[in-house]
Amino acid sequence: MEQKKLYRSKKNRMICGVCGGIGEYFNIDATLIRLALVLLACTGSGILAYFVAAVIIPDNPEE
Repeated sequence: MEQKKLYRSKKNRMICGVCGGIGEYFNIDATLIRLALVLLACTGSGILAYFVAAVIIPDNPEE
């Protein structure tokens, strides 16, 4: 069985594709991930976490 890998989405992106990629990885709607990120952004750490993830998570090479 092939292991799933986390990639930033090229199809389902708003800014960098992080939420779309996480949604594809966990097979849930990316809108729910975006809403959770907005709640985290209110604390200040969500914005930093998003941009760190955008740097660390690679683009999907298959799209």
